[in-house]
Amino acid sequence: MKQNIYSILKGTFLVNDDSFKNWRFIIFISVLALIMIASSHSADKKVYQIARMDNEVKEMRSAFVDGRSKLMQLKMESEITNRMKEKGLSQSVIPPKKIKVKSQK
Repeated sequence: MKQNIYSILKGTFLVNDDSFKNWRFIIFISVLALIMIASSHSADKKVYQIARMDNEVKEMRSAFVDGRSKLMQLKMESEITNRMKEKGLSQSVIPPKKIKVKSQK
């Protein structure tokens, strides 16, 4: 047991006659570690992208609600009459008349 620990610490297991198996295993573990690190970075990148896009959606929704409320205010009859008074126009006091068109046969 003690001999095996010294062998690992000294690194003699890497230069022995059957060290090719050890090198293959070390390279395999290293490749797996690199894949795991790349996957972790990719996941973190996607999390940040999702958070950024969520903030953009909130901002756009706020702008939409603000624009819709301004539109509703501009469409009110009192607002339209006030703007028309500024231009010198006023509401008609004579009610409109319905025009009926008879078909000619």
